[in-house]
Amino acid sequence: MVLRSEKLWTVLVVLGMMSRFSHSLHFDLQSGRTKCIAEDIKSNSMTVGKYAVVNPNEGHPLPPSHKVSVRVTSSYGNTYHHGEQVESGQFAFTAVEAGDYMACFSAVDHKPEVTLSVDFDWRTGIQAKNWANVAKKSQVEVMEFEVKKLLETVNSIHEEMFYLREREEEMQDLNRSTNTKMAWLSFLSLFVCLGVAGMQFWHLKTFFEKKKVI
Repeated sequence: MVLRSEKLWTVLVVLGMMSRFSHSLHFDLQSGRTKCIAEDIKSNSMTVGKYAVVNPNEGHPLPPSHKVSVRVTSSYGNTYHHGEQVESGQFAFTAVEAGDYMACFSAVDHKPEVTLSVDFDWRTGIQAKNWANVAKKSQVEVMEFEVKKLLETVNSIHEEMFYLREREEEMQDLNRSTNTKMAWLSFLSLFVCLGVAGMQFWHLKTFFEKKKVI
């Protein structure tokens, strides 16, 4: 019984560490260039993000060349966030469409070329929730708070499994459809080849008979 409790506590600790994971990036962007970051998001999932250009000279204003244009779009081309020539910004929305969402950062063209450093934090699903505010508002105990996070994590994993299963079924349907079309195309190609060969044979036979070769 004690061993079972220790295993359960270990699982709870591991899941608790997983629930605190965030998708944070730091990358360099050359002036006049564009860099895109993709994130696979399922429908009805909440996503939040914030970005900021790092000031190369602390204590001084950010140079005019250190600005970026940001656009977040879905796989269908719909725009969910757009920032033009900004130093920092943030976005939050609930995904209506499932698929890959792109966050593209573009730096203004500058001569000589300048390299910008950008901090980007993108969270999706359970990671997008502000658990600190939840704990503060509900005044829950630490253990109850952890259990609530774990419950959200389990629900998120459960939904993710169904989402991946649906994607797998879509891929299987696509493969079956492609195989069927390829089979029909192969039969059609064989029929055309046999038809052309038959016509060539008939033409050659007619030609040799006229020439009285056969």
